[in-house]
Amino acid sequence: MSEHRALNRRVVTLPFMLLGVLFLIALYYLGVRFVNGMGFVTNLNGGYAWGLWVVYDIVIGTALACGGYALAVVVYVANKGKYHPLMRPALLASLLGYGLGGLGAFIDMGRYWQFYNILLPWHMNFNAVMLEVGLCVAAYILVLLIEFAPVALEKFGNTNLRQKLNKVLFFFIALGVLLPTMHQSSLGSMLIAMGHKVHPLWQTLYLQPLLAVLTAFTMGFAVVVFEASLSSVGFGRPSETPLLSGLGKAIVGLIAVYLLFRFGEVVVQGKLGLLFAGDLGSLMFLLESALFIYPMVVLMSPGARSNSRLLLWSAVSMLFAGSLYRLNAFLLTYNPGPGYSYFPSVPEIMVTLGLVALEVMVFLYVVKRFPVLHGEKRA
Repeated sequence: MSEHRALNRRVVTLPFMLLGVLFLIALYYLGVRFVNGMGFVTNLNGGYAWGLWVVYDIVIGTALACGGYALAVVVYVANKGKYHPLMRPALLASLLGYGLGGLGAFIDMGRYWQFYNILLPWHMNFNAVMLEVGLCVAAYILVLLIEFAPVALEKFGNTNLRQKLNKVLFFFIALGVLLPTMHQSSLGSMLIAMGHKVHPLWQTLYLQPLLAVLTAFTMGFAVVVFEASLSSVGFGRPSETPLLSGLGKAIVGLIAVYLLFRFGEVVVQGKLGLLFAGDLGSLMFLLESALFIYPMVVLMSPGARSNSRLLLWSAVSMLFAGSLYRLNAFLLTYNPGPGYSYFPSVPEIMVTLGLVALEVMVFLYVVKRFPVLHGEKRA
């Protein structure tokens, strides 16, 4: 008998309706985008071929969706089965996050009606880093659907098919570890391909893939802690702190390794002076580093790891740190050359908020109607 169960609570609440309003606004602007073109709703130009949609939905959004990836490594590779109760909500968040990333990529395509060309070998550019990113993201979405399928089969009582799927699920779990590693590292390689346009503090020819994977891991663990903490408070469920505190040690070690490589590269490559230049790049680097250092220092203490509030704030700090690292590298400090500037338009911002709202709405619906959350105790 599964230890997971649906919350079975009312879906349409006031917060749910407010999220729905945001999504409807996004739908309006998306209608304008697909009818009239990108130029009517975005501030993109010759220097900035991509903006908020690509950087958030794909670069940042897929990292925010790495909870399932990070936990899969812990549960299935490191054999820490005690964290298995956290897997289903993490998989759901990953599926929705990567689905949003795929949708964002489609929205941002100039000739979106030709999206299928990426799947046709005779149209593929095998020298393009973006090809590997696109194929891996598409494949990982399918893998996540298969990994999450037992939840739906359990909901509808299809025991026979569920047992058959469980026999081959190990293969898809292995793919679920491999594919994010590949495309997250390739996102780092994209920065290498962008060359001198990337600020020197975020440009390294040797460590980009490693730094991209490490930040994906930190954000994945942070999302697990963040989601579990909010679920406990928002749904009135028992605290997951005893379970989450065990991830604290891994988080401390992971951030320490990241900072070692990050600052080591700056020192070895003679970029230390750039930290004190007083420009946007130096300020963003210091802010980003402080956001990484805070959770590492806090979670070094066993007492802090057992404190639900400190755990939550540490997770929030890690989410902002990883997001800022990618936002800085791909957009804020990006320099396409003189004469170009970019700030997202209102429609770009509203579409992004609307898609995030949709993601939250679907998450709320699924956890209330499907056996996703672990053993809620009800009076």
